[in-house]
Amino acid sequence: MIRFIAHYGIHFIAPIFIAFYFYKDNRFWVSLILLLGIVIDLDHVLANPMFDPNRCSINFHPLHSYWAIAVYIILFIFKKTRVIGLALLLHILADTVDCLFIRSKF
Repeated sequence: MIRFIAHYGIHFIAPIFIAFYFYKDNRFWVSLILLLGIVIDLDHVLANPMFDPNRCSINFHPLHSYWAIAVYIILFIFKKTRVIGLALLLHILADTVDCLFIRSKF
């Protein structure tokens, strides 16, 4: 249950908190963009099985690879793409937390 709350809390609660706390002028749009970071889960369609609760997504799926993460970091560095980079990095953070739970059998 803790794994579920941590994983989905980062996916859905953290973006709204970040948008409302750090982006007060554009709360709605930043919230929407941060929540849309979950779109990178479309690469799960390429896996067989598509969903495996005991599989770590990091470096397994193409959009969760270390190369993709490097691109997300670069997006985060530049002001014009910072929110998109943040959305993608938040998604990676959520999946990393999930991987830590899988490895620890918590």
